[in-house]
Amino acid sequence: MSAVLGEELYAELDQRLAGVDRRLVVCYPGEVGGRQPVHTVYVPADRVTPDLPARYGAAALALLAEHDLAGLADELGFADAAAYERMLAKLAREPIEDLRVDVEDGYGHQPDDEEDAAVVGAAAALATGVAPPYWGLRFKSLEPATRRRGVRSLDLFVGAVLRHGPLPDGFVVTLPKVTSVDQVTATVVVCERLEEAHGLPEGRLRFELQIETPQSVLGADGTATVARMIHAAAGRCSGLHYGTYDYSAACGVAAAHQSMEHPAADHAKAVMQVAAAGTGVRLSDGSTNLLPVGDRAAVRRGWAEHLRLVRRSLERGFYQGWDLHPGQLPTRYLATYSFFRAALPAAAQRLRTYLDQSVTAVLDEPATAQALAAVIVRGLECGAIDDDEVAELTGSDRVALDRLMRRSPR
Repeated sequence: MSAVLGEELYAELDQRLAGVDRRLVVCYPGEVGGRQPVHTVYVPADRVTPDLPARYGAAALALLAEHDLAGLADELGFADAAAYERMLAKLAREPIEDLRVDVEDGYGHQPDDEEDAAVVGAAAALATGVAPPYWGLRFKSLEPATRRRGVRSLDLFVGAVLRHGPLPDGFVVTLPKVTSVDQVTATVVVCERLEEAHGLPEGRLRFELQIETPQSVLGADGTATVARMIHAAAGRCSGLHYGTYDYSAACGVAAAHQSMEHPAADHAKAVMQVAAAGTGVRLSDGSTNLLPVGDRAAVRRGWAEHLRLVRRSLERGFYQGWDLHPGQLPTRYLATYSFFRAALPAAAQRLRTYLDQSVTAVLDEPATAQALAAVIVRGLECGAIDDDEVAELTGSDRVALDRLMRRSPR
């Protein structure tokens, strides 16, 4: 048998598709790898102190001592003793994974000298205290009314951090209420100017986009604006964070029905998810404003709602979310750890079967093996499971799992 198509055609195809090949690699580099925080905690700038993480952890543990989360978790299907013990240890060791100093909605509009002092003070507190692994600033939007104030706060915050040493590896800032691609390219310019002024390496400053306006999801031309925003960020966009209440209100949803699970929210997040797929940009769900505060019934109601919503987000591929109160930390970690621990046995068995090339009733493909490896690696990175558990169940080590997750031949 002989093929009839010659080498000249293959050369022509390579030439025709060279530009597409390059764009695919640049625009869709795949997962960045490494740990993704399970949450972002937003704290107004004037309430940030060097001991803030420890205070949040102590407050969460005190709430657990007063109310029965273990019993409630059993009732709601989160009966995993190992997950509960890991949650307690996490609150004592590292209660906040990602902290965002807020001078936007959570802070409000204060006199300029007060906001100046607040951002400088918060930067100093985190740069000199025991800070979480990831932290940064949510500054005001680039809309006309807040543009100058927002950029000034970012300028002051970055400068104040650098006065106490280099930027930490987990440093990131958040641009809220994005409405246009031009605002994203303008933020790139701001980052470039700050890097030049402070002698930072090119591309060192990265930012998240807060998707909380209809215009950021669907543009006037009918295109998915958020997809264009990711690529307009010139590699600086690290995440897309959904803004529950701003987005719902802008869509005309009545206050009583605004939530992370409203159909309008699910639509926006589905567009975000497709836009970010393959780009290395990570996703974060929003928040619930039903807080675990008040009497025992109110606390348990807030916990039950948070447990349910965190698990719902995880099931839909949103592995990060917002937390607004110390009382939400226990349920964030418990729901997250329970999710990954519950996923491990089945994922490990299917992965082991795939690697052994065993014949079973389920025929998994490379893409499914990638997803199986990814859920296990995420469980490892967030602390829900351990290397020895994974090795025993899968027969594989972390190197092999990482290779599968990236669909790398070696």
